Amino acid sequence: MKPTYSQIEEELEKLKAVLRIFIDGASLETIGSASGLDLELRTLQRRLASLVSQGQARTTGIKRSTRYYPVFSEMIVAEDEVKYITTKDQSQVYLSVNSQQILASVSQPIAKRRAIGYDRKFLESYKPNFTGYLTKEEKEKLAKTGKTNSDNQPAGTYAREILNRLLIDLSWNSSRLEGNTYSLLDTERLIAFGEVAEHKSALEAQMIINHKEAIEFLVQSSPDIGFNRYTILNLHGLLSNNLLPNPAASGRLRTLGVSIGKSVFTPLAIPQLIEAMFNTILEKTIQIKDPFEQAFFLMVQLPYLQPFDDVNKRVSRLAANISLNRHNLSPLSFVDVPNDLYTQSMLAIYELNKVEPLKELFMWAYERSALRYAAIQQSLGDPDPFKLRYRNTIRTLIADVISQAASRTATGKMIEERARLLPLADRSQFVNVIETELLSLHEGNFARYFVSPAEFAKWRKAWKR
Repeated sequence: MKPTYSQIEEELEKLKAVLRIFIDGASLETIGSASGLDLELRTLQRRLASLVSQGQARTTGIKRSTRYYPVFSEMIVAEDEVKYITTKDQSQVYLSVNSQQILASVSQPIAKRRAIGYDRKFLESYKPNFTGYLTKEEKEKLAKTGKTNSDNQPAGTYAREILNRLLIDLSWNSSRLEGNTYSLLDTERLIAFGEVAEHKSALEAQMIINHKEAIEFLVQSSPDIGFNRYTILNLHGLLSNNLLPNPAASGRLRTLGVSIGKSVFTPLAIPQLIEAMFNTILEKTIQIKDPFEQAFFLMVQLPYLQPFDDVNKRVSRLAANISLNRHNLSPLSFVDVPNDLYTQSMLAIYELNKVEPLKELFMWAYERSALRYAAIQQSLGDPDPFKLRYRNTIRTLIADVISQAASRTATGKMIEERARLLPLADRSQFVNVIETELLSLHEGNFARYFVSPAEFAKWRKAWKR
């Protein structure tokens, strides 16, 4: 009897689960035995071939020596005792057992998730300074992590000191979380020199430019910047500039219904209610005393309401830095935050009103951002094992870039060519490491690459063109 579509889907899901057990790969026979499925080998082979074609699995070897491996397109539990999860870009993020169970729930096929609408009680039940999302211990940890040497200076001092670096990092990472394919170097060239990357869409360039202008808007020393309509509406206007089908929708609360891709959640559609809940979010945010609670509250409630036609998460990510900027705390630039994990964490809020996964991601991401920006850091911890493993490759490539006085465009090509020689899982991180190292070079640290002052000066001249 020919299997139904749903039966095949169940078999594929079972095989995906089995593959996750065999991180180092397994044979056809081993997978068939572990799955418990009553399938002929040829049928099993077809099912696995289907997973490979969908990007859910990969293979090595041919014929009888073929081995099948999982592809981390979803969050995968790395240990029984839940210390971290591994995503498809091989990032490791610390999460609790509870958070992983929540993510597993929203990772099910849409057909298995219950349709749900906006729940006003999720916002209305929040009592500022009494029912916070962050515990006292978590807030204390964040405060210690984010402390800077500008904490006694006028508000915004620290952000202005690192503005050039922040413009690039936050613009790139926030855009990347929206699927933007610009590299870190591409972003730096666009922001610093207005140079649009080859073979990239105009939409991607516009998105990054919008981020730059929005960040400058927040960092400027204006007494009007805060948790008010002026700031949030204009922040949206800047971030959505030239990106919405209806130009008049930029900086304006929506009047039409919207849907969330790959979710069973349906946001509010009544304009009067959207307006009322938006005002409530601002009122509650102002009442919150702790800057980190303010930042996280906005990251939760603004996207959940979806007050704008689009670009809601971008607004929440940048608005989260308002309170940090006011207190001269290290900014949150979402360094290394995995796209998959961020998306799934937002689904947990939309569909279950569960903040735990996003909160733990927020804690993890803030620590990484703070380490990047801290002016005084007693210890940066152990050396980066990735940079240690590829130290010779990194040194050789950067030395070649400098000695050849490579332009920015030529450098990008050199990095891509060298990255292709590395294992697939390491390529993205390798590119990011090289780009970050190049952007950090100055007259006091280039000697580590064994190039002469004349070579470095010639390269800097070509780099600035």
